[in-house]
Amino acid sequence: MNTPHVVVVMGVAGTGKTTIGPLLAARYGVPYAEGDDFHPPANIAKMSAGTPLDDEDRWPWLDAIGEWAHGRAGLGGVVSSSALKRSYRDRLRAAAPDVVFVHLTGDRALVEDRMSHREGHFMPTALLDSQFATLQPLETDETGVAVEVSGSPEEITEQAVAALADLSGASS
Repeated sequence: MNTPHVVVVMGVAGTGKTTIGPLLAARYGVPYAEGDDFHPPANIAKMSAGTPLDDEDRWPWLDAIGEWAHGRAGLGGVVSSSALKRSYRDRLRAAAPDVVFVHLTGDRALVEDRMSHREGHFMPTALLDSQFATLQPLETDETGVAVEVSGSPEEITEQAVAALADLSGASS
């Protein structure tokens, strides 16, 4: 099952973008790109120190993700990106107009619990409040789906695949 779309797996830190993204990519038989790999070292240093990124920090990162997505247009791919604000998603769409978003959603307690059990990640749980404060969920005019993250990675992936199939059926 292939998709010509580039899927952006989005959500606050700790929702499972790095877990679900590769599972979705494998399901569709397309490449996966880890959004964190597009951050310049200064961004990672800032977040590691517990300082939230501002928009100026995010633009080059979003542009790099958008460039990757543009290069995969018509071929398909999955990339993770928090894409917390509408303006961030607009920037990604400006580079790759056909991207589709999968917004991984969960309540704060669940996400914090998951973050507290991660090892080797630069994002501290202290930044979770700023992530939720920044989050602007998908709007009705944005192509994408929201998927709750309370299940297993496999269950979440299946829900995303089903929601994307429904979305494709609705838009054809």
